[in-house]
Amino acid sequence: MRCFSILLMLLLTLPAHAEGFISRLLNKPVPGGVAVVDLGPGPAAPAVRYQGKPVLTIHEDGQRWIAIVGIPLSVKPGRQQISLDDGRQLSFEVGSKTYVEQRITIKNQQQVNPNAANLKRIKRELAEQTRAYQQFSPRQPSNLLFDKPVNGPLSSPFGLRRFFNGEERNPHSGLDFAANRGTPIKAPAAGKVILVGDYFFNGKTVFVDHGQGLISMFCHLSEIGVKVGDELPRGGVLGKVGATGRATGPHLHWNVSLNDARVDPAIFIGAFKP
Repeated sequence: MRCFSILLMLLLTLPAHAEGFISRLLNKPVPGGVAVVDLGPGPAAPAVRYQGKPVLTIHEDGQRWIAIVGIPLSVKPGRQQISLDDGRQLSFEVGSKTYVEQRITIKNQQQVNPNAANLKRIKRELAEQTRAYQQFSPRQPSNLLFDKPVNGPLSSPFGLRRFFNGEERNPHSGLDFAANRGTPIKAPAAGKVILVGDYFFNGKTVFVDHGQGLISMFCHLSEIGVKVGDELPRGGVLGKVGATGRATGPHLHWNVSLNDARVDPAIFIGAFKP
């Protein structure tokens, strides 16, 4: 009887399901992080929205559907909700995370305080890139444990509070890799090239849609090796490392976006630090 009581207590303390690999990898519910929300079993994935935007869903371990929600850096710690097309509202908790400061000296003053002509260009380029981030294709991502796009050490992490010549600007929206000029950049997962450009701040840039609002952006390239519409396999080369745009030296800046929220790419390569 005692053994049965102990077993019953253990069963009651276990979760209703075993957490799958993707949940363990990606569930980092902090501002700029990712929340994995259990949607339960079913023959098809329910449509999910967060802050009015569609959310990536996958069938984990063949057991249940999960929503993989990108959390904007601007979200405050506390309870958040997603909406399902079957009328349900599911909640998740966002914890806190402190991001450090970075102070950078830029010689080109136009890249700190642009003139009217450059501001017009920046506004036009921002709108173009915003439209790319907002795309939501039906394709399933080929993989969610990403490969590193370049073989190099991580330099500037995601979420840094950035000061250019002493003036605070937007937080660092991606992850930087230290790499030599000309180093090949590889797609961390299969995807379709949806935007290429040479932008004021980002320099030569490539956007790759991995599916269902999961989008990578690579910038400061020295060369772009793809065009819009190209299908890239996992590991396919899309360009080379450079220092174009607002960059103090050669490196790769890599953004990952989920449901139009820029999130920490380190989560997807198993390098997240709480």
